[in-house]
Amino acid sequence: MAKATLKVEGMSCQHCVSSVEGALKEIGAAGKVDLKNGLVEVTYEEGVTTLDKIKAAIEDQGYDVRA
Repeated sequence: MAKATLKVEGMSCQHCVSSVEGALKEIGAAGKVDLKNGLVEVTYEEGVTTLDKIKAAIEDQGYDVRA
């Protein structure tokens, strides 16, 4: 299992948390959103998905990822 912490801009509410966590789940990753600090802790299997795919999934929800 690989882990990464991403800085994500634009999240402000529980809907944002659900959107990001749901998008990550769809690509085989798990995420824990820290709204206060604008961080997403991601856990993923490297053979299942990549960090680039994770960033793209979050950005597809309308947020800016600053790794």
